[in-house]
Amino acid sequence: MTNPQDPQDIPDSQDVPGAGDAPGGTAPVAPPPGCPAHAGPAHAGPALLYGADYLRNPTESYQRMRKEHGQVAPVLLESDIPAWLVLGYREVRQVVTDTQTYGRDSRRWNRWDEVPSDWSLLPWVEHGPMIYLTEGDEHRRRSAAVSDALSAIDPFELRNHCERFADWLIDKFAGSGKADLVHDYVYSVPALAMGQMFGLPEEKLEYMAEALTVSLLSTDESMAAKERAAGVVEELVAAKRESPGADVTSRFIHNAPDLTDEQLIGDLMVMMATGLPATSYWIGNTVRLMLTDDRFAVTLAGGRRSIGEAMNEVLWADSPLQNVIGRFATRDTTLGGQHIRAGDLLVLGLAAANADPLLWPDSTAGYAGNNAYVSFTGGDYGCPAGAPELGKIISETAIEVLLDRVPDLTLAVEPEELQWADSLWYRCLVSLPVTFTPAPVTD
Repeated sequence: MTNPQDPQDIPDSQDVPGAGDAPGGTAPVAPPPGCPAHAGPAHAGPALLYGADYLRNPTESYQRMRKEHGQVAPVLLESDIPAWLVLGYREVRQVVTDTQTYGRDSRRWNRWDEVPSDWSLLPWVEHGPMIYLTEGDEHRRRSAAVSDALSAIDPFELRNHCERFADWLIDKFAGSGKADLVHDYVYSVPALAMGQMFGLPEEKLEYMAEALTVSLLSTDESMAAKERAAGVVEELVAAKRESPGADVTSRFIHNAPDLTDEQLIGDLMVMMATGLPATSYWIGNTVRLMLTDDRFAVTLAGGRRSIGEAMNEVLWADSPLQNVIGRFATRDTTLGGQHIRAGDLLVLGLAAANADPLLWPDSTAGYAGNNAYVSFTGGDYGCPAGAPELGKIISETAIEVLLDRVPDLTLAVEPEELQWADSLWYRCLVSLPVTFTPAPVTD
């Protein structure tokens, strides 16, 4: 099989119909009048980035948007709030690296007067003390403190903890011959690992996992869930100020002495909110792939060789993190042939960018050996250094232990019966029912 086209080999913007200007500000080359690149925007209205049609098959929705609008599409978020969805791989890379043209401070947004007070996406868009809404030197300083705190985690120790957590959870359902892996396992292993890393009290782990997860779903409970999670982190910061330990929270407080408690809470919330759900869904989406794709059947029979391949394929084809809100244009500009006004909101379509046809000129190409996906975003606002590696350790260990303990896992429903959560941000299953031969409980 051929590998996907290397990012630097994608045609330059002047060779791609509708491609936008370069980060340095070079003027775009517009398609000539009558070019098909003009046809979509002239006749197609904004696409809905919510609702049953979108959620039923996001991939199909992205393909339709790309056909109608090109690499950047006008969309409507919930409550019909206008935004731009960046679908192109090159365009996503351009936005995340050009911090001069695409800022992160949500106060720049020119649509605030249209946002209802109960908007379900508000918890992670409204301006606050969180690191991902900062810019310039302040962002770099706080980002360095986050990376430094995470770098002290011993990967071997983390793996040992995850193996212990996984065995303990499997013991709870191993003898029954059936389980719902989403509720019994997929959330719980990362939650326990995250609690261990951040020094959360054991009795708060399940509560925190639920609050963070709900805060990222498109429901009326999002804001209240975020506030519940913030309350837990506030208690944690107070406890670690009084009695520091060998955990990420204590190290972060020590590394960022100039931050207020509100800023510390905000940054810790971001670390947990990005790490916990994404890792859980990485596990769930990988197990689903291995249960529904014959290529990975050998792994379910006891081998481990294909686990890494399945995890990598999920990041390309079924990314746990689908979209990111967002960036806000600091000036009028052009991107993907679209005229972007100062203050416009851009949603980064990570899943769509990973499937960009320009990146995959050979539709039969496999994903093996290619790690150029944008599933962890990139640039100054990408995942902190070391975070993806920690997520991989947790996910890989959870899957390995599960398949070692119950190698004959079988999906209890037809694949098309599986339901996906209502979330703009994440691609995650509501449940993953399985059956298997009852297994012995570990000593």
